[in-house]
Parts: sequence; C-alpha cells; structure tokens
Amino acid sequence: MAALRRTAALLGFYGDDLDPEELTAGLASPPTVGVRKGGIWHTSLGAAKIAPTGSWRIEADRCSPGNLDGQIRALLAPLTGNLDIWRDFSTRFGGRIFAGLFLAEWNEGMRLEAGTLALLAERGLYLDLDIYGAETAAE
Repeated sequence: MAALRRTAALLGFYGDDLDPEELTAGLASPPTVGVRKGGIWHTSLGAAKIAPTGSWRIEADRCSPGNLDGQIRALLAPLTGNLDIWRDFSTRFGGRIFAGLFLAEWNEGMRLEAGTLALLAERGLYLDLDIYGAETAAE
C-alpha cells in the first residue's frame, strides 16, 4: 500500500464560553487562531470571518507525502505536559486533533504509533478524520 499523498492536521478546542487567553496560558503557547464567539478572525487567505463559537487552534505544516503521526507529535510537543490542564480543556471544549487525509490513488494508507495514540488518550483528545479520495477511484 502506498503512503498518503498529503496530510493536514490541527489541534482545536471549541465552545461558546471559550476564552482563547485561558487556553494560551494553560497550554503555554499561542494559537494559530484564537477567537471568542462573535469575534473576527481571518482565514489563511485573509478573508474576515465572524466566529459562530469560540475556538483555539494550532495548525501543523502540511506534509507531502503524508505524515500524520509526525504532525500530531509536532503539535503536542511544545505544549504543557500538565495532563490535568489538558483533560479539563478537552472536557470543557471538545479537544480534538482534526486531520485531512488526501489520497492520490484509491488505496493509500498510514499508521499512528502506539505512543502517539497514548498522547491523544492521556490528554482526552479525540481524532477527527476527513478523507479525500483520489479523482479516479477503483471500482
């Protein structure tokens, strides 16, 4: 099986009462995007958006070929190791790793190492996958 063509990943927390400054202080890093509900944030292309809910997100660099395991580790490495803080934020704000998996062929794959899965579990994070198929899929 071939490796995924490309992967994108981000760490995110979301909630109507989310205060980005609280998460920044607790996780010990500024986000790529941090906004309160009703606040204005800008997309990577510069478009202004009104936040329907509060969010705190850090984006990993995209990888080609895909390397979701490495991206998850890179997202988590600079942040606090205090698991009580992680679990609190994950419970209150639905902490997750979102991943986009982009295929070039109809059968590509990837794996997450046991240690990476443990990092997610001990922080109370869930994994949310969007899989984008190749333009010409096998029948």
